[in-house]
Amino acid sequence: MILAPVDYTRPGSVAEAIEALNSVPDARPLAGGQSLLNVLKMRAAPVDLLVDISRLDELRALEIDEDGNLIVGAGITYAELAEADILAEDPWGIAEVAANTVDPQVRHRGTVGGNVCHADPINNFPPLMVALGATMHIVGPDGSRSVPAEEFFEGFFTTAVGDGELLHHVTIPPPAPGSGVGYVDVEIAEAVARAVAVVRVEDDQIADARLVIGCLPVPARRPDIERALIGAPLVADAVATATEGAAEGLEPLTDADATAEYRKAIIPVVAKRAVLAAGKGGHDG
Repeated sequence: MILAPVDYTRPGSVAEAIEALNSVPDARPLAGGQSLLNVLKMRAAPVDLLVDISRLDELRALEIDEDGNLIVGAGITYAELAEADILAEDPWGIAEVAANTVDPQVRHRGTVGGNVCHADPINNFPPLMVALGATMHIVGPDGSRSVPAEEFFEGFFTTAVGDGELLHHVTIPPPAPGSGVGYVDVEIAEAVARAVAVVRVEDDQIADARLVIGCLPVPARRPDIERALIGAPLVADAVATATEGAAEGLEPLTDADATAEYRKAIIPVVAKRAVLAAGKGGHDG
């Protein structure tokens, strides 16, 4: 389908972008455009004005601050994350996730901000941000505000970023010493189940754990499973026992790729694999 007529502007600063986004009712920011252009082609949402933020240097920070926090600007592409020298060590696992996201063409256009703000259940970064304890920094006409990743994702294609606002950057704290990150999914045509774990191991036992399930309307942290994991030995049988209830209370989707029943059955499997991968990544024994 041909795109409907739409106005376009390229602001020179974040302040100008915010002004443009608030100038008409249906203005939308355009960064990589990998999701938005498909929405426009299908005429799935009204858009009167595209505000091109793809060249704003203010949204392209990629650095580690003096406290060890990783700062990722909303305009950073997946390819830039995957290839960044400062992420050669990558204790967050974010460069590896970026390097294995979709195909090279999309990786060179798609942005971190677009991925998390689109909030498609199959998107790669939302569950990773929740598992890593990230903070999302939003700017708008009333100034700036910060939202924990656990509160940022609100539903299908819905986040805490309101009309006339932009995600500016993400702050990700350094993992605790001895921690590892595990990121596992199962794909059919698209990802149908995903789990992200951050695990710290001491004396061959799990000392701390965070577990998040993706491919859901909102990434779901599993505190009951986290508690069950603490003290468990880092072996497959023990981890399988601790994660067997990982799908309890969740409502996966049924679509062309998989049924909700299949997804509920596979969630404990990806959870177990993510925990084992994370534990081995942080284990120096």
